[in-house]
Amino acid sequence: MHAKELLSALYDGRFDDALRPVYGAQGLKTVYGRIESVVHGFCQNFDPNETCDVTVFSAPGRTELGGNHTDHQHGCGLAGSVDMDTLACVARCDEPTICVLSKGHNPVRVDLHDTEIHTSELSSSSALVRGVAVRLRELGGDAGGFNAYTETRVLRGSGLSSSAAFEVLIGQIINQLFCGGRFNSTDLAKVGQYAENVYYGKPCGLLDQMACATGGVVAIDFADPQNPDVQRCAVDFAGEGYALVIIDSGANHSDLDGEYAAITQEMGAVAQFFGKSVLHEVDEAEFLRREDEVRSALGERPVLRAEHFFAETKRAEAQYAALKRGDFALYLALVRESGESSETKLQNVSVARPDGDRLLRVIRRARELAGPTGAARVHGGGFAGTAQAYVPRGQLEDFVSAIEGEFGEGCCHIVQIRNVGGVQLI
Repeated sequence: MHAKELLSALYDGRFDDALRPVYGAQGLKTVYGRIESVVHGFCQNFDPNETCDVTVFSAPGRTELGGNHTDHQHGCGLAGSVDMDTLACVARCDEPTICVLSKGHNPVRVDLHDTEIHTSELSSSSALVRGVAVRLRELGGDAGGFNAYTETRVLRGSGLSSSAAFEVLIGQIINQLFCGGRFNSTDLAKVGQYAENVYYGKPCGLLDQMACATGGVVAIDFADPQNPDVQRCAVDFAGEGYALVIIDSGANHSDLDGEYAAITQEMGAVAQFFGKSVLHEVDEAEFLRREDEVRSALGERPVLRAEHFFAETKRAEAQYAALKRGDFALYLALVRESGESSETKLQNVSVARPDGDRLLRVIRRARELAGPTGAARVHGGGFAGTAQAYVPRGQLEDFVSAIEGEFGEGCCHIVQIRNVGGVQLI
């Protein structure tokens, strides 16, 4: 339908049944305004006469709940999609070109005839769009031209996986407009990972894309990465008396691909020492028996990072089991263990640059303010970006006031788990 008709139907409540499972009844009026904004943005930039048939898509960010840097070694992880998402208003076009204009950014244009990997596009949105389109075609789907205008609440460089949300968004647009919806959430997650690995140039695992594509809280075993075992788990943090707070440290992590790659490379080097490709394939008992040999061959940090992997992947499984049993105290104890391991063994909470210890300072202050019954840890990739805190709800106001007073107004984001992944809303 055309933009004017769509907005009229929106405010008449005709899409409420589709929007309510995604945003909840309490958030619908806010969502109306966000959809109106993204539709108007599309019309201003692509359809001034409002003659196009437009659709609206959404893809959520994600919060990592357990399994810090385990997915790329085929371990276990725990993550949840959140209510901070990216919206897109979209219409097909006749040209074989995808054009994506994100609010506040230059437009991204990708010629669908060009399937090459371009070094000039590494670490760019263009690479992600091209990679997703190419991969869906390779898998037997189709990809045609379209224009899209997007607005996002997923903070870039924040550990909420803005790149994975973008990949899932583009994948779902192509899937619905040109492939008849044939690809499921796992397919789209793998497509996003392919685009990021091959075209974008970042050797990420699959955890972020799976959380963004699937929705809800998901426990994922990546032992078989082509067919990951995904289990859903119902969680109500507020019902347990806690608020989940993501804290933007103010130190952006979007330029730290080399630091993330080093984790993958060093864990991979330990696996290769044992003749394996990833640490999941290495027998932990043998690793422990020969730890000194590995240390002599590779150095201390790869060994510590391998130690982190073996403990963290089991810890993620234990977190999931604790949530399933309703043992939230044990879950939080495991969150604290995870945070300590990331700091001391994985070593992804600081980096050698002027603001390189800012995230570490945020984590330690959040841990202090959350108190002995709360928890705080690195969130996502680490080095900069964000911290994650579980704050007793009775302490939330004082917590936010203190953190924002020290690290900047608006740095705290209280997030809710969203039970729907990447989706066509309208």
